[in-house]
Amino acid sequence: MVLALPFGSAVAQADPPPAPVFTGGQAQPVFDPADVLREDVWVTAPVDSDHDGHDDLVHAQVVRPRATVQGMKVPVVYQASPYFAGGNDVANHNVDTELNVPTEGPRVPARRVGPQTPINWSYQDYFTARGFAVVYGESLGTGLSTGCPTTGDVNETAGARSVVDWLNGRAAARDAAGAPVTAGWSTGRTGMMGVSYNGTLPNAVASTGVEGLETIVPIAAISSWYDYYRNDGAVVAAGGYQGEDADVLAEYVYTRADRQVCRPVIDGLTAAQDRVTGDYSPFWDVRNYRNDVGKVHASVLAVHGLNDWNVKTDQVATWYEALKAHGVEHKIWLHQFGHNDPLSLRRDVWLQTLNKWMSHYLYGVDNGIQNEPKATIQREDKSWTDEADWPAPGTTGVKVYPWPGGKAKGTLDTHNPVPGRATVETLSDDAGKTIEQLVDAASSGNRLLYATPAAKQPLRLSGTARADLELSFDRPAANVTVVLADRAPDGKSHVISRGWTDPQNRTGPAVTTPVTPGTPYRIGVDLMPKDYVLAAGHRLEFLLASSDHDYTLRPAPGAGLALDLTRTSVTLPVTGGRAALSAAFGA
Repeated sequence: MVLALPFGSAVAQADPPPAPVFTGGQAQPVFDPADVLREDVWVTAPVDSDHDGHDDLVHAQVVRPRATVQGMKVPVVYQASPYFAGGNDVANHNVDTELNVPTEGPRVPARRVGPQTPINWSYQDYFTARGFAVVYGESLGTGLSTGCPTTGDVNETAGARSVVDWLNGRAAARDAAGAPVTAGWSTGRTGMMGVSYNGTLPNAVASTGVEGLETIVPIAAISSWYDYYRNDGAVVAAGGYQGEDADVLAEYVYTRADRQVCRPVIDGLTAAQDRVTGDYSPFWDVRNYRNDVGKVHASVLAVHGLNDWNVKTDQVATWYEALKAHGVEHKIWLHQFGHNDPLSLRRDVWLQTLNKWMSHYLYGVDNGIQNEPKATIQREDKSWTDEADWPAPGTTGVKVYPWPGGKAKGTLDTHNPVPGRATVETLSDDAGKTIEQLVDAASSGNRLLYATPAAKQPLRLSGTARADLELSFDRPAANVTVVLADRAPDGKSHVISRGWTDPQNRTGPAVTTPVTPGTPYRIGVDLMPKDYVLAAGHRLEFLLASSDHDYTLRPAPGAGLALDLTRTSVTLPVTGGRAALSAAFGA
């Protein structure tokens, strides 16, 4: 016989599992970040990048609050990376070379730089204290993962994605002893986040549309690998890494124990990346996540430095515009530094935004973050402002025109092009001189330079400037570099933006069409997107050069370029349009 006991009788009741606490829409630090479980698993990825007849295995490390043992299910902040095990000592390609000729490849790595150490991300304690698990995934061919590094292709993406699949019960994993491991402690809701390569992998995985990836926070991230190592047909370096390329980066991160199994794969990268023509090709197309932006359903909080010359600003600007066009929930943070994490720049406000973002998208907290201004921008004086979106609303393209005198300094007219027949000015390439040296030279035969009058009031540029040039060449191959610079009243200069092209790719980045010396060509060059305020009293300068010592290949001096000023203009992205330009420089 079963007896019914009255309510409140002394029968032991199971305690409910612990739960996160939210105040003001933000998760609070109610868990001890030192009281966590750390587990290693190997997730099966549906690829065989090392061609050994077995699916690749992705080593992942889980760090979760111990409260998950008591039944609390938590979402995951996931960082995928090829860098957890350090890198190899590997040389870059030679860049002091003539154009359109093969260059030497990188040397085989000689030694590991930095031993593998326990992974402890600067955000780990912050998230685990607030009821999130943190998961680290080692890219294929790195650390304790199998497979081969392939610098951004579909195999690498599938490896990073497999961890999201495992968190959602769609992929198998085992522990070090070979026993199956599931992620029953996880809600499956995952956010990916990281800086540089670690921020690029979230873009890649989001572009697959994988279920369970609810949000990504790509910081200083790549959206197209072609635009990282090339620019409109020109072989262009990431700032500070002249001669690096897809094969060099794969060689650097190739840190799995077997040092030979991936040799054919990396040699294949060297052959396919094409440093001779610089053309866009199927090799680069599979590394272009913008192709699949229509599959992205994860929200995106994009973060980038306006002075990042490693992962340049076109990576975030083009990606962000595509996300907006496809209706993806979005927000952007732009700061005045370079290749940085905002944690070191504006810690308090950044963590408040990040907390609300993750609390909303991973825990479903209705805190209104999705309705806040879409853009947070740091100005030149290091102050911050929130705006409706970016580029700034009310920005339109306005043309300005170079007038004769560029060997010293011609005028950059803000209203009228040079009239009449062809007015031609020439320069001779010298890759041994930096752009900064050319900007500051009082006179030079190696560049053409044009300047506006001093601004009467501040002028804001927001977005992408473009130079449309009429150029002829005295050789069948040459670099083309264009620059915008700020000249202060004391004469000091600052490079605002620059852009590059290969005139052989004038019809498109995928097609090399020979240049006939002496024939004029229409050449368009997009500069890196910026948000910049030219201060009152400053002059805006436009520079044309051939090679850029710090970014392009560096052929021997002497290639000649001729610019027809009557058919040349520069389109500036001016906030306030023509009226703002006229107010700054006069009618």
